[in-house]
Formats: sequence, structure tokens, C-alpha cells
Amino acid sequence: MREILGRRRRLLSRRKDGRPELIDAALTFATEWQWPVLPGVTADPRGGSRCGCPDPDCTVPGAHPFDPGLLAATTDARMVRWWWSNRPGAPIVLATGGKAPCAVSLPALPAARALAALDRRGMRLGPVVASAARWAILVKPYSMEQLGELLYAKDFVPGSLRFHGEGGYLALPPSETGHGEVRWERAPLPGSASPWVPDVEAVVDAVVEALTRTGVNAPEV
Repeated sequence: MREILGRRRRLLSRRKDGRPELIDAALTFATEWQWPVLPGVTADPRGGSRCGCPDPDCTVPGAHPFDPGLLAATTDARMVRWWWSNRPGAPIVLATGGKAPCAVSLPALPAARALAALDRRGMRLGPVVASAARWAILVKPYSMEQLGELLYAKDFVPGSLRFHGEGGYLALPPSETGHGEVRWERAPLPGSASPWVPDVEAVVDAVVEALTRTGVNAPEV
């Protein structure tokens, strides 16, 4: 019980200004859950909706890797401490795939309606990451071949669905990006191992059915 409470405190610990400690969350992800992470590029200080990367038209400001690149993602505690000690405000970016979770994301409003429909059905979901623009449902790692077969078997898949698989990335709470705060819509339950996540097939099947039944078209965003 002491171990569980310790993990929860690290995820929820806060700075003097009331904002969560990014370094504590990054260490929990990397060392306790074995999710490879790295610091993302911060938003441009001249404008919160602009990215600090060289691309003036960046569509994910402050929510993607830049320097270091995605391949630098690690579970090494010393590296994580060094990164966030030097860049305490950097977003936490998860390198999806491999042994880490992947994700299925869609625009926020259709996602909220889809999750409500899944709750009514009693479907079990794992952690859900939310920002103002999009929500992401964490799923078990999958291959591109597996995803291709899954989508090919569908008569219709909303174009707004995005898949964060091998070689992809996702900003994790409590990051601040150019689109605002990244938070847990469904927080992981604290425990001794990495949080449980469902299979991608179950999530895609359920989300597509829920969007169809609720009449939500989920336009591309």
C-alpha cells in the first residue's frame, strides 16, 4: 500500500505555483512503468499557440520531439532527471510502440460522446489522455500490418481517427503545449506495474460503432 501511495503522490505532486511537477511524472512513466519518454519542444514564448521549432506552420506546437529527436526516448532515470532538471517546463513526450502503449486519438467532442457511449455499454478502457483539441485512448502495442488488416476489414473509418503506433509519439500529462494543458480524462490507476490498456481492435471497433450510433461524423481535425 505504501508503494502504491508513493506512485500516486509522484504523479500528482505539485510545484509552489500549484502546477504539477513534470519531472516526477516523467520519472514515473520511465522508471516505474517502463514507458520511454523524452522532452518535447516548448511552445514559442512569443505566442503560446506557436511552436518553438523552426516550422512556422507546426500543427502540434509544443507537443512533439525536436532536440533531442524521437530516437533518444529512454527509460533511464539519470537521463530523465538530467533532461527535466535543465528543461523543467518541457512537455513529456511518449515514444509509442515497441513495449510502450500505442494510442488511437480523435477530436475532443466526438471523443467525449464516444466514451460516454462506451461507458453505457460497459466497455473497459484504460488511460485516456485529453487536450483541448484531441483525446487519445491508450492501447496495447500493435504492428503496422495488424493495423492495416484491421482498417481494411472496415466498411468505414472516420478520417479524423489518428493512430500513434511504432515510430509515433504522444504528449502526456501534465504537459503544457501550444494547444493548452494535457490532462488525464481517465487517469491510470496507481499500482505496481504499467497500467492496463485494451487491444487496438476492441477500441477501433467500439469507437467506430459508437460514432455511427450517436450520429457523430467526427470531421477531420
